[in-house]
Amino acid sequence: MKQIAFALALTLAAPAAWAADKLPLSQISNYLNGLKTVETTFTQVNDDGSLSTGKLWMQRPGKMRFEYDPPNSAVVLARSGSVQIFDPKSNQPPEQYPLKRTPLSIVLARNVNLGQANMVVGHSFDGTATVVTAQDPKNPEAGRIELMFTDNPVELRKWVIHDNAGGQTSVLLGALNEGGRLDQGLFSNRKRVGSGNR
Repeated sequence: MKQIAFALALTLAAPAAWAADKLPLSQISNYLNGLKTVETTFTQVNDDGSLSTGKLWMQRPGKMRFEYDPPNSAVVLARSGSVQIFDPKSNQPPEQYPLKRTPLSIVLARNVNLGQANMVVGHSFDGTATVVTAQDPKNPEAGRIELMFTDNPVELRKWVIHDNAGGQTSVLLGALNEGGRLDQGLFSNRKRVGSGNR
C-alpha cells in the first residue's frame, strides 16, 4: 500500500562525508541508543519517482511524526505501539498498523541491538558510508530497513524502506536538529493535520 510505504520510508540524509571503513555494529547501536530527539525537514522519493516534502519529529523510544506538505497534507503518527495515517482528503477513520509490523520498530526500539541474531542481513561500506540492512527477526515479513552512516562523528545519513513486495521508498532530510525538547502534543491524536510547529 503506497500510503503506508511513503509514511514508513524515512531516510536521513546530509552532505556526504568520507569514512575510511565500515563502522562496527556495536558502535552504530550505541549511536542510535544515544539519539533521543530529532527534528528536520525532508524530501521523499517515492517508488514511482514522485516527490513529497514535509517535516519530521522523532523521540526515542517509540515516537515519530511525519507531516507532509500540501497538496498531500497527510500526517503519520507512531506512538503507543502503533502507526496511524491521517489523510485530510478521506472521510474514513485513520489507517492504523502495529508498530512492530513495520521496519520503524528497529529504530524506535528502547534498546537498539544490531548484534541480535538474524537482525542484520547486510553490513558493508560503499566508499562513503557504512550501510546496514536490518529486519525485525520476529517479523521478517514486515520488510527491511537500509540505514546509512558516516563517520567522524557517527551520523545517520539515510534510511530506505524495502517492502516485501519489492518496493523502495527514500526520504532525504535536511540538517538534523538533535537533542532538543519536543512539544509532546506533536505525538497526540488531537494535534493532527497541518498542526505541527513550523
